[in-house]
Amino acid sequence: MAVRDVVIYPDARLKTVCASREAASLSRDRVAGIANDLLDTMRSFPGCVGIAAPQIGELVRMVAIDVTGAKRAVSCHGELVLVDPILVALTGSVTMREGCLSIPDFTGNVRRAERVTVRATTADGTPVELECDAYEARVLLHELDHLDGLLFLDRVSSAREIFPRKRYQ
Repeated sequence: MAVRDVVIYPDARLKTVCASREAASLSRDRVAGIANDLLDTMRSFPGCVGIAAPQIGELVRMVAIDVTGAKRAVSCHGELVLVDPILVALTGSVTMREGCLSIPDFTGNVRRAERVTVRATTADGTPVELECDAYEARVLLHELDHLDGLLFLDRVSSAREIFPRKRYQ
C-alpha cells in the first residue's frame, strides 16, 4: 500500500487510547490497508522492529512487529500484524534500552516483562495466541503501550534514564 509519515512526539495522537477494530467500525479491507501501511512503513526504516497504528495516524488497536535477524531475539514469530491484542500473561522482568520512531532524539532504560502471552487476531481475522520471549516480548510490549497512549518516556524510572540517541554517519 504505502509508506506513511511517522507521527512525532508531542503530537496528541500518541497520547490517545486507541479504539478496537469493532468500535472504530473498520471493514476488513480497511484493516488490511492499515496492516499493509504498517508493514511498509516499518520496512522503510532500517533496523525498525515494530510500529503501532497511532504512529501512522490511525487510532485503532493494531501493531506490526518483526524481530527477524535481531541479535537479541530469542523467540521470533516473523512478521506479525496483530489486531486488538490483549495481554494474557507477563512473567519476569528486565531493564533494557529502548528507542522509538516517534521520539527520534532519545532512548531510555525501561523495565519490562521477559515473557508475554498475547491474544489477538491477524489482519484477515484469524485468532492467534502467541508466547514471546526476551527481545520479541519487549518489542511487543513497547508497541502495545502505544495503543494505550503510553510512550517509553512514561516507563523510565527517572529522567536520568533518558539519553540522547546516538547518531551514526
